[in-house]
Amino acid sequence: MTTTAPTAVRETAPAAVHEQTVPGFGTVAVRPLDPSGDAALVHGWVNEERARFWGMVGHTRETVRRIYAYVDSLDTHHAYIVERDGTPVALFQTYQPEHDPVGECYPVRPGDFGVHLLLAPADGEPAPGFTAGLITALLGFVFADPSRLRIVAEPDALNEKSIARTLRTGFELGPQIDLPHKRAQLVFLTRETVAQALAARS
Repeated sequence: MTTTAPTAVRETAPAAVHEQTVPGFGTVAVRPLDPSGDAALVHGWVNEERARFWGMVGHTRETVRRIYAYVDSLDTHHAYIVERDGTPVALFQTYQPEHDPVGECYPVRPGDFGVHLLLAPADGEPAPGFTAGLITALLGFVFADPSRLRIVAEPDALNEKSIARTLRTGFELGPQIDLPHKRAQLVFLTRETVAQALAARS
């Protein structure tokens, strides 16, 4: 899978906070998004029609930079660039639900951890198993922190492709909720579910 935006890793790119080799897939690195250095890359991703559920279609590069500069200033929300063997392949965002509008729409549990995932555009058809390999590493990143007990995601209720992908990963459907910018479908994935799936494979 390759991106349509420049993919070279800059010498000044932030250091990875998580690296994991997924057999048959490659080495996945998760590094903090640099609002200035990554603005052109991310702007290209979020402005594609396929990314309309991300809510940034039509934004200028400067607006994208400002949005992620704001995210970078928060202690409760974080944005990351995900790389596969050195090539950027996804935008991954995390948040603490109790400090997000999502947390006003459902009973937040201790250990809940919110995520958003946007895959980079591909030239041609994505390689079989690409999403599964990437998610394997991202789950490793999230659950490396023992305080995180359940992942919360809230794809757009109309984004059937995204919802189906979460269900294949093992997420369970929660209620639909109304957020300021969309009607969302809550989905949940517990640490126990992931551990059971890994045990079944071994």
